[in-house]
Amino acid sequence: MPTQATTNPFPFSDSNKRYHSYDFFLRQKFGGKCAKLPLDGGFTCPNRDGTRGYGGCIYCSARGSGDFCADSAVPIGEQLEAAYEKLSQKWENPLCIAYFQAFTNTYAPVSVLREKFEAALAPGKLNIVGMSIATRADCLADDVCEYLAELAERTFLTVELGLQSVHDSTAALINRGHTFAEFADGYEKLRRTSPKINIGVHLINGLPGETPEMMLESARVVAAMRPDQLKLHLLHVIDGTPLSEMYNRGKFSCLELSEYADIVVRQLEVIPPETVIGRLTGDGMADSLIAPLWSRKKLVVMNTIDKLLYERNTWQGKRFV
Repeated sequence: MPTQATTNPFPFSDSNKRYHSYDFFLRQKFGGKCAKLPLDGGFTCPNRDGTRGYGGCIYCSARGSGDFCADSAVPIGEQLEAAYEKLSQKWENPLCIAYFQAFTNTYAPVSVLREKFEAALAPGKLNIVGMSIATRADCLADDVCEYLAELAERTFLTVELGLQSVHDSTAALINRGHTFAEFADGYEKLRRTSPKINIGVHLINGLPGETPEMMLESARVVAAMRPDQLKLHLLHVIDGTPLSEMYNRGKFSCLELSEYADIVVRQLEVIPPETVIGRLTGDGMADSLIAPLWSRKKLVVMNTIDKLLYERNTWQGKRFV
């Protein structure tokens, strides 16, 4: 009996996934299960310290989206070991990627970056096969780029650039602190720095004031840039953020699951098939998540997207030009 997996027309898959999943990519590259270990390097952001603004992005938690990381006061090596211990309860002897997740992880002098990043790559009992660094495109000084190029010669390096939306009106509303033109300049600078650096881009669906067509336009524009990786996030309303105040005052409403799945499927259709999809939703801390509550059932969200792709007989890149 034919199954969704055996009849899947998408080439970069060995399952029913009709998109280039991060899990598939890592298994193909490293030959086994590979997972990220989240780290907090103790950095901040230019839209928090006054360089670009104050308060950070309106949706961002006090931990700078590093809510699943250990405290930044814990040495990097100890953070890695603690994260690995949790991971090993789920998978046996997984390969690991050190993931500097919290805040902006190139927003510091190179001497500081070197101290943090080298500690994550230091020989030890953990099998670290790569590093992923979350940052902003406006925080890529020349000497930082040179050091990233050096790292890419020694490990599998991914630099994840937060964009969230290509629309400057949205960027201003969410207190992003840079324009799309500035993002594009930083992206191209990093691309020129080293062909070995994998570049990821983050988009958020459901930002206040954005229509589905605006979200689709963000996907189209980013697709034309041909990133190595793309993360699609669902907007979460986290307690204590400026976004939660807007939500509680009725200034915007969150997407429903059916709306979100439809938007993601339409975005995937215009993304190059070679681009690795690092994420199709997001995680919010259960004790601080205000909305949308349906996002807590992550497996349901993923299955809804998979089902819609199958029902529409579509896949990543089907409409990419």
